[in-house]
Amino acid sequence: MLLDTYGRVATDLRVSLTDRCNLRCTYCMPEEGLQWLGKSDLLSDEEIVRLIRIAVTRLGITDVRFTGGEPLLRPGLVGIVEQCAALEPRPKMSLTTNGIGLKRTAQALKAAGLDRVNVSLDTLRPEVFKTLTRRDRHKDVIDGMAAAREAGLTPVKVNAVLMPGLNDDEAPQLLAWAVENEYELRFIEQMPLDAQHGWKRDGMITAGDILESLRTRFTLTEEGAVERGSAPAERWVVDGGPATVGVIASVTRPFCSACDRTRLTADGQVRTCLFATEESDLRGALRSGAPDEEIARLWKVAMWGKKAGSGLDDPSSFHQPDRPMSAIGG
Repeated sequence: MLLDTYGRVATDLRVSLTDRCNLRCTYCMPEEGLQWLGKSDLLSDEEIVRLIRIAVTRLGITDVRFTGGEPLLRPGLVGIVEQCAALEPRPKMSLTTNGIGLKRTAQALKAAGLDRVNVSLDTLRPEVFKTLTRRDRHKDVIDGMAAAREAGLTPVKVNAVLMPGLNDDEAPQLLAWAVENEYELRFIEQMPLDAQHGWKRDGMITAGDILESLRTRFTLTEEGAVERGSAPAERWVVDGGPATVGVIASVTRPFCSACDRTRLTADGQVRTCLFATEESDLRGALRSGAPDEEIARLWKVAMWGKKAGSGLDDPSSFHQPDRPMSAIGG
Protein backbone atom coordinates (compact mmCIF):
# COMPACT_ATOMS: atom_id res chain seq x y z
CA MET A 1 0.00 0.00 0.00
CA LEU A 2 0.97 3.65 -0.39
CA LEU A 3 1.29 4.72 3.23
CA ASP A 4 2.70 7.98 4.57
CA THR A 5 4.12 8.89 7.96
CA TYR A 6 0.81 10.44 9.05
CA GLY A 7 -1.09 7.18 8.60
CA ARG A 8 -2.86 8.16 5.38
CA VAL A 9 -3.20 5.51 2.68
CA ALA A 10 -3.41 6.56 -0.97
CA THR A 11 -6.06 4.63 -2.90
CA ASP A 12 -6.91 7.30 -5.50
CA LEU A 13 -4.51 7.84 -8.43
CA ARG A 14 -4.68 10.96 -10.62
CA VAL A 15 -2.94 10.38 -13.97
CA SER A 16 -2.08 13.34 -16.19
CA LEU A 17 -2.09 12.20 -19.83
CA THR A 18 -0.82 15.44 -21.37
CA ASP A 19 0.14 18.97 -20.38
CA ARG A 20 -1.54 20.39 -23.49
CA CYS A 21 -4.93 22.08 -23.51
CA ASN A 22 -7.22 23.61 -26.14
CA LEU A 23 -8.40 26.37 -23.77
CA ARG A 24 -6.43 29.19 -22.15
CA CYS A 25 -8.27 29.68 -18.86
CA THR A 26 -7.09 32.82 -17.11
CA TYR A 27 -6.60 31.01 -13.78
CA CYS A 28 -4.38 28.35 -15.40
CA MET A 29 -2.16 29.69 -18.18
CA PRO A 30 -1.29 32.78 -20.22
CA GLU A 31 -3.05 33.55 -23.50
CA GLU A 32 -0.06 32.46 -25.58
CA GLY A 33 0.03 29.06 -23.90
CA LEU A 34 3.05 27.36 -22.38
CA GLN A 35 6.17 25.53 -23.47
CA TRP A 36 4.74 22.03 -23.86
CA LEU A 37 6.58 18.86 -22.96
CA GLY A 38 8.40 17.17 -25.84
CA LYS A 39 7.05 13.88 -27.17
CA SER A 40 10.03 11.94 -25.82
CA ASP A 41 9.41 13.39 -22.35
CA LEU A 42 5.84 12.13 -22.23
CA LEU A 43 5.05 8.65 -21.01
CA SER A 44 3.96 6.34 -23.82
CA ASP A 45 0.56 4.64 -23.71
CA GLU A 46 2.30 1.41 -22.71
CA GLU A 47 4.22 3.11 -19.90
CA ILE A 48 1.05 4.71 -18.54
CA VAL A 49 -0.80 1.41 -18.52
CA ARG A 50 2.13 -0.34 -16.88
CA LEU A 51 2.32 2.23 -14.06
CA ILE A 52 -1.43 2.03 -13.49
CA ARG A 53 -1.20 -1.77 -13.42
CA ILE A 54 1.56 -1.59 -10.79
CA ALA A 55 -0.50 0.89 -8.77
CA VAL A 56 -3.64 -1.26 -8.90
CA THR A 57 -2.17 -4.75 -8.49
CA ARG A 58 0.72 -4.00 -6.11
CA LEU A 59 -0.06 -0.73 -4.30
CA GLY A 60 -3.76 -0.83 -3.46
CA ILE A 61 -5.08 1.80 -5.84
CA THR A 62 -8.85 1.43 -6.34
CA ASP A 63 -9.72 4.65 -8.20
CA VAL A 64 -8.02 6.11 -11.28
CA ARG A 65 -8.77 9.60 -12.57
CA PHE A 66 -7.43 10.64 -15.97
CA THR A 67 -6.54 14.33 -16.14
CA GLY A 68 -4.39 16.78 -18.12
CA GLY A 69 -4.00 19.41 -19.44
CA GLU A 70 -6.91 18.17 -21.48
CA PRO A 71 -6.92 14.34 -21.52
CA LEU A 72 -9.19 14.14 -24.57
CA LEU A 73 -6.24 15.46 -26.60
CA ARG A 74 -4.39 12.19 -25.91
CA PRO A 75 -4.74 10.09 -29.12
CA GLY A 76 -4.51 6.78 -27.26
CA LEU A 77 -6.99 7.62 -24.50
CA VAL A 78 -9.67 5.07 -25.42
CA GLY A 79 -7.09 2.29 -25.64
CA ILE A 80 -5.58 3.25 -22.27
CA VAL A 81 -9.03 3.13 -20.65
CA GLU A 82 -9.80 -0.22 -22.26
CA GLN A 83 -6.57 -1.80 -21.03
CA CYS A 84 -7.05 -0.46 -17.51
CA ALA A 85 -10.63 -1.74 -17.43
CA ALA A 86 -9.22 -5.23 -17.98
CA LEU A 87 -7.08 -5.10 -14.83
CA GLU A 88 -7.81 -7.37 -11.87
CA PRO A 89 -9.02 -5.97 -9.58
CA ARG A 90 -10.74 -3.50 -11.90
CA PRO A 91 -10.33 0.09 -10.71
CA LYS A 92 -13.09 2.68 -10.85
CA MET A 93 -12.18 5.07 -13.66
CA SER A 94 -13.16 8.68 -14.25
CA LEU A 95 -12.00 11.58 -16.40
CA THR A 96 -11.63 15.31 -15.75
CA THR A 97 -12.10 17.27 -18.96
CA ASN A 98 -13.05 20.67 -20.35
CA GLY A 99 -15.75 18.84 -22.29
CA ILE A 100 -14.92 20.16 -25.75
CA GLY A 101 -14.26 16.71 -27.25
CA LEU A 102 -16.86 14.76 -25.31
CA LYS A 103 -19.61 14.85 -27.91
CA ARG A 104 -17.56 12.69 -30.28
CA THR A 105 -15.83 10.49 -27.67
CA ALA A 106 -18.36 9.85 -24.90
CA GLN A 107 -19.82 6.65 -26.36
CA ALA A 108 -16.38 5.19 -27.14
CA LEU A 109 -15.09 5.98 -23.66
CA LYS A 110 -18.11 4.35 -22.05
CA ALA A 111 -17.68 1.26 -24.22
CA ALA A 112 -14.00 1.10 -23.25
CA GLY A 113 -14.90 1.02 -19.57
CA LEU A 114 -14.84 4.61 -18.29
CA ASP A 115 -17.30 5.04 -15.43
CA ARG A 116 -17.95 8.79 -15.28
CA VAL A 117 -16.67 12.29 -16.06
CA ASN A 118 -15.99 15.62 -14.36
CA VAL A 119 -16.44 18.59 -16.71
CA SER A 120 -15.12 22.09 -16.08
CA LEU A 121 -17.70 24.82 -16.73
CA ASP A 122 -17.46 28.17 -14.96
CA THR A 123 -20.32 30.09 -16.53
CA LEU A 124 -23.63 29.77 -18.36
CA ARG A 125 -22.93 32.93 -20.38
CA PRO A 126 -21.08 32.32 -23.66
CA GLU A 127 -19.49 35.78 -23.64
CA VAL A 128 -18.10 35.25 -20.14
CA PHE A 129 -16.86 31.79 -21.15
CA LYS A 130 -14.96 33.40 -24.03
CA THR A 131 -13.38 35.93 -21.66
CA LEU A 132 -12.42 33.28 -19.09
CA THR A 133 -11.07 30.68 -21.51
CA ARG A 134 -10.02 32.93 -24.42
CA ARG A 135 -11.88 30.55 -26.74
CA ASP A 136 -15.43 30.60 -28.16
CA ARG A 137 -16.35 26.99 -27.33
CA HIS A 138 -19.18 27.28 -24.80
CA LYS A 139 -21.73 25.34 -26.87
CA ASP A 140 -19.21 22.52 -27.42
CA VAL A 141 -18.88 22.07 -23.65
CA ILE A 142 -22.64 22.08 -23.08
CA ASP A 143 -23.12 19.55 -25.90
CA GLY A 144 -20.29 17.40 -24.55
CA MET A 145 -21.85 17.22 -21.10
CA ALA A 146 -25.19 16.17 -22.59
CA ALA A 147 -23.43 13.48 -24.65
CA ALA A 148 -21.68 12.17 -21.53
CA ARG A 149 -24.99 11.95 -19.67
CA GLU A 150 -26.65 10.15 -22.58
CA ALA A 151 -23.73 7.71 -22.84
CA GLY A 152 -24.11 6.79 -19.17
CA LEU A 153 -20.91 8.42 -17.91
CA THR A 154 -22.75 9.39 -14.77
CA PRO A 155 -22.93 11.09 -12.44
CA VAL A 156 -21.65 13.93 -14.61
CA LYS A 157 -19.95 16.28 -12.18
CA VAL A 158 -19.45 19.94 -13.04
CA ASN A 159 -16.43 21.84 -11.70
CA ALA A 160 -16.82 25.62 -11.50
CA VAL A 161 -14.33 28.29 -10.45
CA LEU A 162 -15.72 31.74 -9.62
CA MET A 163 -13.59 34.74 -10.52
CA PRO A 164 -14.10 38.30 -9.18
CA GLY A 165 -15.79 40.62 -11.62
CA LEU A 166 -16.46 37.90 -14.20
CA ASN A 167 -18.75 35.13 -12.95
CA ASP A 168 -18.86 35.67 -9.20
CA ASP A 169 -22.61 36.42 -9.43
CA GLU A 170 -23.50 33.13 -11.13
CA ALA A 171 -23.46 30.59 -8.30
CA PRO A 172 -27.27 30.35 -7.86
CA GLN A 173 -27.88 30.18 -11.62
CA LEU A 174 -25.26 27.49 -12.08
CA LEU A 175 -26.79 25.39 -9.33
CA ALA A 176 -30.34 25.75 -10.67
CA TRP A 177 -29.14 24.70 -14.12
CA ALA A 178 -27.18 21.73 -12.75
CA VAL A 179 -30.16 20.49 -10.74
CA GLU A 180 -32.44 20.82 -13.77
CA ASN A 181 -30.03 18.80 -15.95
CA GLU A 182 -29.19 16.20 -13.26
CA TYR A 183 -25.52 17.23 -13.04
CA GLU A 184 -23.62 17.35 -9.74
CA LEU A 185 -22.12 20.81 -9.27
CA ARG A 186 -18.85 21.40 -7.43
CA PHE A 187 -17.48 24.89 -6.82
CA ILE A 188 -13.70 25.00 -6.47
CA GLU A 189 -11.85 27.85 -4.81
CA GLN A 190 -9.30 29.37 -7.17
CA MET A 191 -5.92 27.84 -6.30
CA PRO A 192 -2.37 29.22 -6.66
CA LEU A 193 -1.49 27.03 -9.64
CA ASP A 194 -1.57 29.57 -12.46
CA ALA A 195 1.48 29.77 -14.70
CA GLN A 196 1.53 33.55 -14.37
CA HIS A 197 1.75 33.40 -10.53
CA GLY A 198 -0.91 36.10 -10.43
CA TRP A 199 -3.09 34.45 -7.76
CA LYS A 200 -3.87 36.62 -4.74
CA ARG A 201 -5.43 35.27 -1.57
CA ASP A 202 -7.22 38.51 -0.75
CA GLY A 203 -8.94 38.62 -4.15
CA MET A 204 -10.34 35.11 -4.38
CA ILE A 205 -13.96 34.02 -4.00
CA THR A 206 -14.04 31.85 -0.87
CA ALA A 207 -16.21 28.92 0.12
CA GLY A 208 -18.01 31.26 2.54
CA ASP A 209 -18.78 33.68 -0.28
CA ILE A 210 -20.12 30.87 -2.46
CA LEU A 211 -22.39 29.44 0.21
CA GLU A 212 -23.72 32.87 1.12
CA SER A 213 -24.63 33.45 -2.52
CA LEU A 214 -26.31 30.04 -2.90
CA ARG A 215 -28.40 30.57 0.22
CA THR A 216 -30.08 33.59 -1.34
CA ARG A 217 -32.02 31.09 -3.48
CA PHE A 218 -31.67 27.61 -1.94
CA THR A 219 -31.94 25.89 1.43
CA LEU A 220 -28.70 23.99 2.04
CA THR A 221 -28.32 21.20 4.60
CA GLU A 222 -24.77 20.01 5.32
CA GLU A 223 -24.20 16.29 4.77
CA GLY A 224 -21.41 16.01 7.32
CA ALA A 225 -18.05 14.33 7.69
CA VAL A 226 -19.28 10.71 7.61
CA GLU A 227 -20.81 11.05 4.16
CA ARG A 228 -17.85 13.06 2.93
CA GLY A 229 -15.12 10.58 3.84
CA SER A 230 -11.91 11.41 1.96
CA ALA A 231 -13.69 13.35 -0.80
CA PRO A 232 -12.33 16.86 -1.30
CA ALA A 233 -15.79 18.43 -1.59
CA GLU A 234 -17.90 19.41 1.39
CA ARG A 235 -21.44 18.65 0.26
CA TRP A 236 -24.83 20.17 0.99
CA VAL A 237 -28.29 18.76 0.20
CA VAL A 238 -30.24 21.25 -1.92
CA ASP A 239 -33.81 22.08 -0.85
CA GLY A 240 -34.21 18.75 0.92
CA GLY A 241 -32.71 16.63 -1.86
CA PRO A 242 -32.00 14.53 -3.70
CA ALA A 243 -29.69 17.03 -5.45
CA THR A 244 -26.46 18.07 -3.75
CA VAL A 245 -23.87 20.79 -4.27
CA GLY A 246 -20.25 20.65 -3.22
CA VAL A 247 -17.54 23.15 -2.40
CA ILE A 248 -13.86 22.24 -2.66
CA ALA A 249 -12.22 24.77 -0.36
CA SER A 250 -8.55 23.89 -0.81
CA VAL A 251 -7.44 27.32 0.38
CA THR A 252 -9.77 28.31 3.23
CA ARG A 253 -10.80 24.86 4.52
CA PRO A 254 -7.93 22.44 3.75
CA PHE A 255 -8.81 18.72 3.88
CA CYS A 256 -5.25 17.36 3.90
CA SER A 257 -5.71 15.13 6.95
CA ALA A 258 -8.08 12.86 4.98
CA CYS A 259 -6.24 12.99 1.64
CA ASP A 260 -6.05 9.61 -0.14
CA ARG A 261 -4.50 10.77 -3.44
CA THR A 262 -1.27 10.15 -5.29
CA ARG A 263 -0.48 11.87 -8.59
CA LEU A 264 1.40 10.92 -11.73
CA THR A 265 2.43 13.65 -14.17
CA ALA A 266 2.46 13.23 -17.94
CA ASP A 267 6.24 12.91 -17.86
CA GLY A 268 6.25 10.17 -15.23
CA GLN A 269 6.81 12.02 -11.97
CA VAL A 270 5.09 11.08 -8.71
CA ARG A 271 3.59 14.04 -6.86
CA THR A 272 2.30 13.56 -3.34
CA CYS A 273 0.18 16.73 -3.49
CA LEU A 274 -1.00 19.31 -6.04
CA PHE A 275 1.03 21.87 -4.10
CA ALA A 276 4.16 19.77 -3.65
CA THR A 277 7.46 21.40 -4.54
CA GLU A 278 9.21 18.06 -5.08
CA GLU A 279 8.66 15.16 -7.48
CA SER A 280 9.95 11.59 -7.67
CA ASP A 281 10.95 10.18 -11.05
CA LEU A 282 9.42 6.89 -12.22
CA ARG A 283 10.01 7.44 -15.93
CA GLY A 284 13.75 6.97 -15.52
CA ALA A 285 13.23 3.67 -13.73
CA LEU A 286 10.79 2.50 -16.41
CA ARG A 287 13.16 3.29 -19.23
CA SER A 288 16.20 1.82 -17.53
CA GLY A 289 14.49 -1.57 -17.34
CA ALA A 290 13.53 -1.63 -13.67
CA PRO A 291 11.18 -4.50 -12.72
CA ASP A 292 7.70 -3.85 -11.36
CA GLU A 293 8.74 -4.48 -7.77
CA GLU A 294 11.43 -1.79 -7.95
CA ILE A 295 9.02 0.75 -9.42
CA ALA A 296 6.52 -0.09 -6.69
CA ARG A 297 9.25 0.41 -4.08
CA LEU A 298 10.17 3.84 -5.48
CA TRP A 299 6.52 4.85 -5.44
CA LYS A 300 6.17 3.76 -1.81
CA VAL A 301 9.26 5.76 -0.83
CA ALA A 302 7.87 8.85 -2.56
CA MET A 303 4.52 8.62 -0.75
CA TRP A 304 6.13 7.88 2.62
CA GLY A 305 7.57 11.40 2.48
CA LYS A 306 4.22 13.13 1.91
CA LYS A 307 3.88 16.27 4.02
CA ALA A 308 1.13 16.81 6.57
CA GLY A 309 -0.54 19.50 4.51
CA SER A 310 -0.39 21.75 1.47
CA GLY A 311 0.85 24.74 3.45
CA LEU A 312 -1.95 26.92 2.07
CA ASP A 313 -3.17 27.62 5.59
CA ASP A 314 0.10 29.41 6.38
CA PRO A 315 0.56 32.24 3.85
CA SER A 316 3.91 33.22 5.33
CA SER A 317 5.52 29.89 4.44
CA PHE A 318 3.55 28.70 1.41
CA HIS A 319 5.59 28.28 -1.79
CA GLN A 320 3.72 28.05 -5.09
CA PRO A 321 4.78 25.02 -7.18
CA ASP A 322 7.10 25.79 -10.08
CA ARG A 323 4.92 23.88 -12.53
CA PRO A 324 1.42 25.14 -13.35
CA MET A 325 -1.80 23.19 -13.07
CA SER A 326 -1.79 21.91 -16.67
CA ALA A 327 1.64 20.33 -16.18
CA ILE A 328 0.88 18.50 -12.93
CA GLY A 329 -2.61 17.14 -13.48
CA GLY A 330 -4.72 19.68 -11.67
